[in-house]
Amino acid sequence: MENKPNREQALALLKEYNKSESLIKHALTVEAVMNHFSEIFNEDDKEKWANIGLIHDLDYEMFPEEHCKKAREILEKEGWPEDYIRAVECHGWKICTDVEPVEKMEKVLFTIDELTGLIAATALMRPSKSILDLGVKSVKKKWKQRSFAAGVDRDVIEDGAKMLGMEMEEVIDETIKAMQKVAGEIGLKGEV
Repeated sequence: MENKPNREQALALLKEYNKSESLIKHALTVEAVMNHFSEIFNEDDKEKWANIGLIHDLDYEMFPEEHCKKAREILEKEGWPEDYIRAVECHGWKICTDVEPVEKMEKVLFTIDELTGLIAATALMRPSKSILDLGVKSVKKKWKQRSFAAGVDRDVIEDGAKMLGMEMEEVIDETIKAMQKVAGEIGLKGEV
């Protein structure tokens, strides 16, 4: 592989290791959110951010017990750059890896990965089943109900927002905006 993987290569690799429609939709969601945040932070390499979002859970379906660790093996074998691999690895910091997010891109991935799940679950609970009419207030309401989307680690999201120096409401708002851009692709267009 040349030095920098493109979207086609990232998507092909994702689909080689993941057959679950929900995991692929999650990957597309995180790709869109990473791309959106790269725009907010005026990053030069938006494709890099998006591709890291796309492949961040590369190993999850086939190797759930080795999540983030197996991804390193796979990506090294594929010749992916070290900074891509490290970003993928550190999104599982304090969960399944001890690789701490340091770069802004790593911190964003760490923060929004869990958050996209909470936002998607909140959207699906709405009468419209859509993200297009979802606001921060609705997400914050569900946030407080620990039994709702209980698998979402809210502490990780809060830690990530602090690392980014952003208010929680802003992180949620920007993540919703990013997901709205790909609502149809990720199954959250609903009936608005």
